Amino acid sequence: MSLPPARKNALALLAVCLGALMFGLEITSVPVILPSLEEVLQGDFRELQWVMNAYTLACTTVLMATGTLAYRFGRKRVFMVSVTAFGATSALCGLADSMALLIAGRLLQGLAGGAMLICSIALLSHQFQDAHDRGRAFATWGVVSGIGLGFGPIVGSAIIALAGWEWIFLVHLPLALLTLMVAAAAITESRDPDASRLDVAGIVTLSLTVFGLVYVITQGAALGLSASIAIAAATGLCFAAFLFAERRQTHPMFDFSVFRNCRFSGAILGCIAMNLSYWPFMIYLPIYLQIGLDYDTLTTGLCLLAYTLPALIFPPLGERMSLRYGPGVVIPFGLATIGMGFIAMKFGSIAAQPGWLTMLPGMLLAGIGIGITNTPVTNTTTASVSPSRAGMASGIDMSARLITLAVNIALMGIILVEGIAAALRHAAPTGVDPTQLRTAAEAVAAGQAAIGNLPEAVVQQGLTAGFGLVMIYGGAAALILAVLSFVLFRPGREAPRLRPEDETGSGYAL
Repeated sequence: MSLPPARKNALALLAVCLGALMFGLEITSVPVILPSLEEVLQGDFRELQWVMNAYTLACTTVLMATGTLAYRFGRKRVFMVSVTAFGATSALCGLADSMALLIAGRLLQGLAGGAMLICSIALLSHQFQDAHDRGRAFATWGVVSGIGLGFGPIVGSAIIALAGWEWIFLVHLPLALLTLMVAAAAITESRDPDASRLDVAGIVTLSLTVFGLVYVITQGAALGLSASIAIAAATGLCFAAFLFAERRQTHPMFDFSVFRNCRFSGAILGCIAMNLSYWPFMIYLPIYLQIGLDYDTLTTGLCLLAYTLPALIFPPLGERMSLRYGPGVVIPFGLATIGMGFIAMKFGSIAAQPGWLTMLPGMLLAGIGIGITNTPVTNTTTASVSPSRAGMASGIDMSARLITLAVNIALMGIILVEGIAAALRHAAPTGVDPTQLRTAAEAVAAGQAAIGNLPEAVVQQGLTAGFGLVMIYGGAAALILAVLSFVLFRPGREAPRLRPEDETGSGYAL
């Protein structure tokens, strides 16, 4: 029996929102288990970084390819394949008995998650033909995405307390099955026979560039100078090949001419700034709360709500502010708020008695800043180009976010380790081998509280110093890009502001 159109659309929206919920939870619930992975699977600091980076790098790889495949072979078909793959790879991660297998599983899970995310956008655009209904559908999808991202830490903490770290991943198996059943019954199949050809050269060269950059950042110290230079040179060649390939494409994956649009470039700086500061720091913040402040997993999850919940609550305010004052004011203001939040967290971490109360103002400020910034950034990147190029602009937006996130997970890790190592060298007894101190610094950064013969006070001092540098980096990056974004928007020369009916939804994304 066929379903009424309204009920069919409601169920289709449910299926897409379940996919968004799984994707969001997998971003923000996993950081909470990193200290557990260090203990249970004996993961070192670099392996813990790759647990996160494998996922984000894989997502970036499939972003552009999935859109073309969905248009050619069917949006519903590709969505259901990606959901099936996400459930299966989540089970692989949950059953992993080594860090190598977990990282491989996370890579495959990221491929499936990125495909699922892009198909969700394509499905909503086609399923809801009425502009008003489409706007409401995108708004609902954005809210559910925000719930997944915002409540991920507390959900992850609760799962660890009740069932163990494996269920952070295994919980997606029944969710994926439910999504498949609903999607099969409600989503209408659609395809575009005139879809453009897959830009294989662009996808391969960009993926190798990002992977090489992250690899040399994370592994450079262990590889040695000559090997690091060789990999950096190969990465540079891959990037040059990517630029060459895109300029020769009739329908390029990245049309660099859009960066001549100051509004578009200013909004992309907002994408980059958020992933230079707020999102990568979420990977490391649980370690500071658990080791630096000696909180248990559940208390850590509750503290992280102060960091993530404002990102869910404040997007409507950011949208209203953008309509009233323009994105050229709101985006730099939101980025500056993130920067001030990081500076406040830095001061909170060096208080006489640091704790959740001293960190709370900074975490709230950073979360409010991301909530204000996210929606105007997404809406401005797509609204500042013609409708025929909105898909390409959205792809650049999402790619900028995920590439910057992957690179800065690695970069923040290097800053953290170097800061801890410098503090340990200053506080440790004379005659200690510097190589041992760096190994100890990596162990502290991975979540170990007891390191050999080092006194606990020295470990705490090193951790505070390392995180202080990371907070300064995140704050300075957000403030600098806030200024650059403000300059690019060129106040007084902006295009007309968006009307409410021009908005497509909340635009909630990383």
